[in-house]
Amino acid sequence: MESESFLGNIDPQAVDKLYKEYLSNSNSVEEGWRNFFKGFDFALAGYSTNGGQQFDAEVKVINLIDAYRKRGHLFTKTNPVRTSRMFSPTLDIENFELSKSDLDTVFQAGKQLGIGPAKLSDILEFLQSTYTATIGCEYMYIRNNEVVNWLQHRIEDNRNSTVFTHEQKKHILSHLKQAVGFEQFIHKKFIGQKRFSLEGVETLIPAMDAVIERGAELGIQEFVIGMPHRGRLNVLANIMQKPFDNIFSEFFGEEYDENVALGDVKYHMGYSTSVKTDNGSEVKLNLVPNPSHLEAVTPVAVGLARSRIDHLYQKDFTKLAPIIIHGDAAIASQGVVYETLQMSQLKGYRVGGAIHLIVNNQVGFTTNYVDARSSTYSTDIAKVIQSPIFHVNGDDPEALAHTIRLAMDFRQRFQRDVFIDILGYRRYG
Repeated sequence: MESESFLGNIDPQAVDKLYKEYLSNSNSVEEGWRNFFKGFDFALAGYSTNGGQQFDAEVKVINLIDAYRKRGHLFTKTNPVRTSRMFSPTLDIENFELSKSDLDTVFQAGKQLGIGPAKLSDILEFLQSTYTATIGCEYMYIRNNEVVNWLQHRIEDNRNSTVFTHEQKKHILSHLKQAVGFEQFIHKKFIGQKRFSLEGVETLIPAMDAVIERGAELGIQEFVIGMPHRGRLNVLANIMQKPFDNIFSEFFGEEYDENVALGDVKYHMGYSTSVKTDNGSEVKLNLVPNPSHLEAVTPVAVGLARSRIDHLYQKDFTKLAPIIIHGDAAIASQGVVYETLQMSQLKGYRVGGAIHLIVNNQVGFTTNYVDARSSTYSTDIAKVIQSPIFHVNGDDPEALAHTIRLAMDFRQRFQRDVFIDILGYRRYG
C-alpha cells in the first residue's frame, strides 16, 4: 500500500484544491498526485452521463421489483365480490420515477426475475401476472434467507401458476361439483334447518382434496383435521366419505336420545376413515370433534397430531400433518389461536408445520370485516411465527389448487406452518 501512501487520511477539500492546481499546472503537484489525477481523468472520460443515467434507471426498476414482492398482495384480484380497498402509494411506475417513455427500454434488472434483460413493459407484465393476479403472496418479512429465496423462486419460476392437464382440471371440477351439489340438496331437502352452509367458499372441498393428494405424493400418511361448524357436513360427505344416509339421518335426529338438542349435534361430531388417493396411496383422516367455542379445537387437533407423530411415526414430522380450518373472524379474534401459534415452534409442541385454511366469507356472525378487526388481514397473526401467507380468490379453483401444491411442498421442505386465505362470501346462514 506504500504506493498510495500519499492519500493517507487527507481531507477531501484538500484533494479538490490539489486537483484544481493540477488542472492549471500539472507540474505544480508531486508525481504521486500527478499519476493519481491522470488515472482519475482517464476514468472520468470513460464514464458518460448517459451511462450514469442508465445506472440510476436500473436501480429504480430494481426498487419496482422489490415493491411488487413486498406489497403486490395489496393490489390483487383476490376478492370475488368486493372492490379492493385502496392503498397508498400504489405500484404505478411514476411512483418509482419511471415513465411511459421507459416502457420500451431494456433493463438488466429483468435478470432478477429470471427473464434476462427485458423491456420495462415485459417486466411489468411479469410482475403483475405473478404478484397481483388472483393470488396474493406475503413472505418478504421472513428473516430466514433460505426460506425467502425458496419461496421467491417457486413463485416466480412459473409466474405463480400451474398449467394443469385436462384430467387434472376435470378432477378439480368434480370435487367442486360435489361441494355445490351437496349444499344445494341440503338447502332444498331440509328447508329452514341450521346447516352452516359452505356456499360462497365451496372451493374448500377441492382445496382439501389437493392437500391430501399432494401430501400423499410427498409421503404423508395421515392428516388430523380441526375445523369449525361451517362447511363441516360438506367435508364429512365429500372428503371424509361419511355415508350420506348417516348424515341425512342426523338431520332427523334418529340416532340420538330424545333429550339431546337435535339441531346442533351433527356439527360437533368427529369422524375417522381411510381414503385412497389418485396415486394409489392410502391416507388416514381424523376429523376431531368440535365444541361450539370458536377455535377451541385448534390446540386439541395440534396436540393430537403431536401425540400420534411421537407414538406412531417415531417423531417423523413428514408422515403426519395437521389441517386447521379457521373462519376469518375467529382466527383474527380468538386468543387461543395466538397461544397455539406461540407454542408451535417450541421443541416440546411442534408438529412440523400445520396447514391453515381460512374460510374467509368476509363476515363474522353479522359483522362486516372492516368493523371486526384492526389488522389489514385476518391472517396477520401468522407473521408472529414468520409463516408465509397466501390470499387466493375463492372463485379461482385452479389458482387455489396451485397454491395448495406450493404450500404442501413448503411444509414438507421446511417443517413450518403455512396459511392460505380463501376469499369468498356467505350466501346463506
